Amino acid sequence: MSNLKTKELSKIGYTNDQARSLVINIISKHFKHTAKADILTLLSHVKHDPQAYLHDEVLGRIAATFADQEAACNFQSFELLEQTGQLKIYGSKEIEHAAKQQMELAMSLPVTIQGALMPDAHVGYGLPIGGVLATRNAVIPHAVGVDIGCRMALSILDENEQYVKRYAHQVKTALKEYTHFGMEGGLAFAQEHAVLDSPAFQSTDLLKKLHSKAARQLGSSGSGNHFVEVGVIELYAHNALALQPGRYTALLSHSGGRGLGASVAQHYTRIAMDTCRLPRSAQQLAWLDMDSEAGQEYWLSMQLAGDYAKACHDRIHANLLKALGLQKLVTVENHHNFAWKETLADGTPAIVHRKGATPAHAGELGIIPGSMSTAAYLVAGKGAGDALYSASHGAGRAMSRQRARESMTVSALKKMLSQSNVTLIGGSIEENPLAYKDIEKVIAAQTALVETQGRFMPCIVRMNKE
Repeated sequence: MSNLKTKELSKIGYTNDQARSLVINIISKHFKHTAKADILTLLSHVKHDPQAYLHDEVLGRIAATFADQEAACNFQSFELLEQTGQLKIYGSKEIEHAAKQQMELAMSLPVTIQGALMPDAHVGYGLPIGGVLATRNAVIPHAVGVDIGCRMALSILDENEQYVKRYAHQVKTALKEYTHFGMEGGLAFAQEHAVLDSPAFQSTDLLKKLHSKAARQLGSSGSGNHFVEVGVIELYAHNALALQPGRYTALLSHSGGRGLGASVAQHYTRIAMDTCRLPRSAQQLAWLDMDSEAGQEYWLSMQLAGDYAKACHDRIHANLLKALGLQKLVTVENHHNFAWKETLADGTPAIVHRKGATPAHAGELGIIPGSMSTAAYLVAGKGAGDALYSASHGAGRAMSRQRARESMTVSALKKMLSQSNVTLIGGSIEENPLAYKDIEKVIAAQTALVETQGRFMPCIVRMNKE
């Protein structure tokens, strides 16, 4: 018999690392001379009808792993909670009805404690993008997001605003040669970072398998709305960075956990949906109990994906600054697809999920971008408990990607960017500025949540090609 591979087991529904390890041990011991196709057929039968095999001397232990799953987390009633102040919505007029409905559905989960919806909110999988959800000892993979650790990083440089105009050609060349965008591949030159030596990579079979891809993609960016921009930031008086107010050249990047984060999200979403049965309308909000093995594995994997996302930004900034011979004065960065263990305003411990939301505890710095031709804001949090210490993560989409494609041409986008004095390298009409809400309105809707410290305007923008 040729050896069974974990990939083959995954295809027939054996997604749990423990179950796969058990299967491989049992099959290698008891089915040495059985054809692989027959073994896979038998294992499929065991998964789909575990009760029939529970008393089998050899297959009973495998069947038990699925029989146990069937009984987990099954509840019947699904009523919306009616506690006053449970859900707080900011900038309600600018938020589509469907996103509010998604958030209200999340509020009805039995593990939910509190929620908030940010002014950039729009529909997503499970929790809306711009949704913040506090839960009791439970983590919801789709309330973190598929792009785990998606984040912003802003480096303010030791150059005034004239640098970008004077060295535009060198900046464009550096952005082309020292960044990489897209789902696959990576930079043409080797990248190093301490995150690749993290012992977490050896903690689960999944993370072990993802290490080589993480090494290959280190220092690269995703597709869609991910970007690297060079532009000018105006720092306001009394900014929290203790820098002189004025106009500086700055480097701004937006990217996440790459293939590592996406694979972790997909793997544990499947486990959550298999083990936590909810009504169909809420199935994408399935959670993992923090005390369960899967919950602990997801939490560790999420932390690693977040550290890896930060490492990618570290390398992007280091590569570009070295290529251009520039020095940074300070870097500000923040996650906006992540979950944290926090204490709520009333002292309750909770898991706070921010899916497309910026942490905004009192004095905490963050970055809220607009679009490829509009402002990004450097902000300091005001620590608003009703908002679960959060703010928006950007302007938020006003159009779906399909509608953005249908309502914009390449020539019209070029004209729009030319009028804004923005040079775009790569990019797509799906990400055109009109596809996004007005960043000025979004910022105005959250003055109770953050104080603006500076305003960044992009000059040269690098994104994934169409």
